[in-house]
Amino acid sequence: MYPMEERISITDLRNKKGFICDMDGVLYHGNRLLPGAAEFIQWLIDEQKQFLFLTNNSGYTQRELAQKLGRMGLNVPENHFYTSALATAAFLKEQAPGCSVYAIGEAGLINALYNAGITMNDVNPDYVVVGEAKSYSLETLTKATNLVLKGARLIGANSDVSGPIENGIAPACRALIAPIEMATGTTAYFCGKPNPLMMRTGLNILGCHSAEAAMVGDRMDTDIVAGMESGMTTVLVLSGVSTRENIRRFAYRPSIILNGVGDIAS
Repeated sequence: MYPMEERISITDLRNKKGFICDMDGVLYHGNRLLPGAAEFIQWLIDEQKQFLFLTNNSGYTQRELAQKLGRMGLNVPENHFYTSALATAAFLKEQAPGCSVYAIGEAGLINALYNAGITMNDVNPDYVVVGEAKSYSLETLTKATNLVLKGARLIGANSDVSGPIENGIAPACRALIAPIEMATGTTAYFCGKPNPLMMRTGLNILGCHSAEAAMVGDRMDTDIVAGMESGMTTVLVLSGVSTRENIRRFAYRPSIILNGVGDIAS
């Protein structure tokens, strides 16, 4: 078993120019702010760091995420957020400008698609796109399944199987799209973390080279692998789904493990 010692000092981490941070399990659980999150955000601002909150949750718009943090007492402008919904819309706009989709998702996904010039079509769409959705049902699953069987290509906003909420976990996009994959024999393409396209966009938004940036997250299978494969320093926080015990089953490891993001600021 490999040792779990840190491969970067906290001082070197604090000297990074840019920080890309996950949100669920890092800043909050559901509507509960996590300890140290407010201090970390204030530290980013005070130290004039470049920072971006990168979330695989496709349900929220940038404005909604800013308002969500605002309700928790944190003032973060909209331009500091980037979501898997935006990554999905950007991917489709680049691949097939003006295409049509049948989408299962919330406002964050639908708005991102519309803003990218993509139209909704439940008859013969080019793509079926699935994100987290309260409207998810056997009816929408059946519609999506048959559209894929008729030739629509299958896209998932992200590959998260579950996500932390206040009282446990909730199924996320990868779990929700699995029935369509199984029923059609089709494999979905996922646009969110750890897709390097999303990470490259994040670094471009920051204006940072990968060596100048750190990826902060609570998941080994999305946040840490995404940061590692993009050449960034990786910071695993234990405030979400990961523990020191369950990370040992992964063949790769983070650069540093912290209890929470407050450790960076303190």
